[in-house]
Parts: sequence; C-alpha cells; structure tokens
Amino acid sequence: MDHLARARTVIEMETEGLRRMAERLDEGFVEAVRILHRTLDQRGKIIVVGIGKSGNIGHKIAATLNSTGATAVVLNSQDALHGDLGLLSDGDAVLAMSYSGETREMLDLLPFIKRFEVSVIALTGQPDSTLARLSQVTLDTSVAREACPLNLAPTSSSTAMLVMGDALAMVLLEARGFTEEDFARYHPGGSLGRALLTRVSDIMRADAALPTVLEDATVMAALRAMTRARAGACLVLTASGELAGIFTHGDFARSFQQDPLLGDQPVATRMTRNPITVQAEALAVEAIKSIGMNRIDDIIVLNAEGLPVGLIDTQDLARLKIV
Repeated sequence: MDHLARARTVIEMETEGLRRMAERLDEGFVEAVRILHRTLDQRGKIIVVGIGKSGNIGHKIAATLNSTGATAVVLNSQDALHGDLGLLSDGDAVLAMSYSGETREMLDLLPFIKRFEVSVIALTGQPDSTLARLSQVTLDTSVAREACPLNLAPTSSSTAMLVMGDALAMVLLEARGFTEEDFARYHPGGSLGRALLTRVSDIMRADAALPTVLEDATVMAALRAMTRARAGACLVLTASGELAGIFTHGDFARSFQQDPLLGDQPVATRMTRNPITVQAEALAVEAIKSIGMNRIDDIIVLNAEGLPVGLIDTQDLARLKIV
C-alpha cells in the first residue's frame, strides 16, 4: 500500500465533500444565522445536541461559539431525559446534530425540547429525515461517501458537520461585530491572550533603551547606539525629531560586503527610508501581524502625532512570551 497516496485520497475526498457542501448553501444558512443572532441579542443561549461522533463534533462547535462570545452549552441526550433539560430556557436556540437524522436518542429527546419556546436548527446529511422535518431550519451536511475505504467510519460526514459549525460561528461573529478586543476578553491566558490584551506601548523599547541617531551621524555611531541598547536596529531621526529611516544589523551586513570601510559614511546613505511602523496604542497582535507580513525583525512605534517613540524587536516578543 502506498500510504502517502492513500492519505492524499482521504484528504481530497473530504475536501471535495466540503466544496459540494459550500455550493449547496442557501437561504437556510442565512436564516440559521439570524436565529442565532436574535437568540444572543435576547440574552438566550445556544444548546448543542449530538449523539456519537456528532456529539464529539458538537463539543468543538460549542467551544468555538463560546470563544467568540456566543454562549453555548452542550446537552447530553441521555442526561437531558433525567434532569438536564433544566439547561433549556424559552428563547434559546438548539443546534441538533445527527447525520442520519433518525438517531433514536435524538428523536426521543426532540418532543421534550420542543415543549420550550426554542428554535431548532438541524445539521444533518439527510434533509428529508425526521429531524429535518421537526426543525425550523435544516443545514445540509451530506457527503457523497465517507473517506473510510469501507464507507462506514464517519470521516467526510463528521468533517462536513464540523466545518458547517465553524461557518455558523464565524459568520455569526461578523454579524455581531465581534472585535479583537472582544476576543481578548475570552482568551486571557497563554501567548494569544497576552498578544490580544497587551498594547504596543507596553512592550516597546523606549527612552534610554531606544537607540537613535541623527541623520547626519555616521554608520559607526549608529552601530555604537545599537550596541549600547543591545538592539538590532537604530532609528535615524531628523534634527526636529521626525523619523528619517531605520538602520539595522542586516543593512550593515549587506553594506559591509560592498564596502568594508563604510564606518565613517553617513548612516543616511545606508538606512531604509519609509520603514514599517505601528501606533503606540495599537494591540501587540497588530505589531506581530505586521512583522510577519513584512518579514522584518524590528518595527518602529509612532505616537499619535506621528513621532517615533519606540521600537519592537522580535526578540522582545519571544522574551515576553507574546508569540
């Protein structure tokens, strides 16, 4: 057996299933988003119910919803019949997940769920199933076949259900105007939380730790400023304190190969003009994005007046565990 070829086949089959699902999306999806949006606006919550593999996928969907500020609770179908229906309240929305749409535990539970004034959204691979008929909205997650060579183990179908849940969560996020600041409130721990909660001004090198020289200074003077500050770059300023450019160790290395005697030359002839900058009050995550997109090691920080006030080095981000 060619394991790599088989793995690629599995991935291609699941990808094709997702492509076809995307093509089938219709106004039912829009209505599902409206229901969830209205539910949250009215202080309701999203109840996620699934059996077996669908239940496992349901836990991930609920986690994604919660992480984006959409209150979601997983309801175990067995426990629901023995008291956990107390999780439901009038005005809630239910995501009912069953690929066949005929799962006995789900169908036994639905009549009790529908005693509440809730909206039921079905995620199923059988749009004509009993589950679909008992739901206000049906989202079709059907696939041509499973990626399992026996066409038995839930693979393509569970992936489709997971991606449909992600699509709901992400479209709902945008519809509600969820921002990076909102996201940070729900992710205070770890490097992600630090990046989202920390401002550029909190981590930048400033004052004595900020290497600067005037644009008429020499390359050697810029190198000395970097050495004193233990930085990989030096800001080059005009006489009035405005930003003229940046001179980095990389600039020096490239220039040195061309001219080993460049130490006495004006740094302005070797610096990078119009360097990438970030605002001091921006979130640290914006600096991280800019550094990555522009493939740079240092980014200059400007204040509200556009004057240079700091520098962020990628080494600082690692030391502060921001990335």
